[in-house]
Amino acid sequence: MFVAAAVVFTLAVIVTPDAPTLVVAPTMPFTGMTATAPAAAKAASLPIQPLWRPAGEVLKRSKAVSAAPSLPFGHDAKERERRESLSRLHRIYTYSAKYRIKPELARRIYDAATTAGIEPELGFRLVRVESVFDTRAVSSAGALGLTQLMLGTARDYEPNVTREQLLDPDVNLRIGFKYLRGLIRDYKGDLKLALLVYNRGPVAVQRSLSMGLSPANGYESIITKGYRGRGYLD
Repeated sequence: MFVAAAVVFTLAVIVTPDAPTLVVAPTMPFTGMTATAPAAAKAASLPIQPLWRPAGEVLKRSKAVSAAPSLPFGHDAKERERRESLSRLHRIYTYSAKYRIKPELARRIYDAATTAGIEPELGFRLVRVESVFDTRAVSSAGALGLTQLMLGTARDYEPNVTREQLLDPDVNLRIGFKYLRGLIRDYKGDLKLALLVYNRGPVAVQRSLSMGLSPANGYESIITKGYRGRGYLD
């Protein structure tokens, strides 16, 4: 037989924006329930969050939450190296198509120019005018290879270089671009004057200047037509 027990509830309800609603546990448990009074009191003391919050609280954002997560690949050396390699290949194939030469020759010219501190575009222009990209080109004056170097001039930079070696594309480009970079430096960035010395030689250019004449012969204009660079890399 079940005996009904009188249950007295004391209910305190406080509804404010700043304080949670509290529910006070009954003073006497139902007969047959296993929960004890301390447990019931503990459960009763737990706050019940209101269903709404003030607008100001909702709009608050933690800096830690709103901050964008860092992307590790942005600082990864291997990823940066891969991107630079792809960019280099893209530029080489662009020059190959622009000047209608094989990608391998475009690669040699591009790498030799950047190594010497010459802007690649200027390097390609010079080789086109000097030899029309013929690696075995020999002029009537005895200038050799892609950059049309005289043997005496080449030996100012590499004393033991031979005539046959100057017909090797890598050797020829290395010395020719080094020579051009030196001229740009010697003439304090005056690209057209440096190109004239490259083509005519320092003696002929200096003779014209000393006589008050222009040393220009059209060579520098052909190479720099439409070119807006300064000729060298930092």
